[in-house]
Amino acid sequence: MGYEAVWSEIRAGVLTCSDSCFYRGLPDDSGQWLRAVLAAQGSLVICYAVVPDEEDRIVATLLDWADRQSCDLILTTGGTGLGPRDVTPEATARVIQRVASSLLEYARGQTGQSNPLAYLSRGIAGARGHCLIVNFPGNVKAVQEYWHVLKPLLEHGLALLKGHRLHPRSPT
Repeated sequence: MGYEAVWSEIRAGVLTCSDSCFYRGLPDDSGQWLRAVLAAQGSLVICYAVVPDEEDRIVATLLDWADRQSCDLILTTGGTGLGPRDVTPEATARVIQRVASSLLEYARGQTGQSNPLAYLSRGIAGARGHCLIVNFPGNVKAVQEYWHVLKPLLEHGLALLKGHRLHPRSPT
């Protein structure tokens, strides 16, 4: 099985964490872009929501989508900066069971070469059961840059979470 084939097996959720989108009705360009790119990969986007920057609300949504809606992948966008209401990483930390800190460290390192502001993003990633949860920034350009950097890693990680044997064992 090639990594690309895993996308067609994925039940995904996109969660936009943004006071501006939720309360002021600003367009959710980042969330919509993530929905479109996941669908273009062949994934079924079964959950989508815009929530305010409220930790308990984000936690409740992530738990529902991972545990009850059976999402394989949840991509959040927004709430990862240094603003006083940016709490997406804290909410995600309350939900994940196994941290995958290197994912976002890698994304920041790769995108930070052309835009040092990437290093201000505090997003995290990790697994809850069979579900991979990844925090993307809120800016649509940053989301696109992160996606292109992380896509190969997500393919491999999702295949592992789905139980696919990717590398044959060597004879002993």
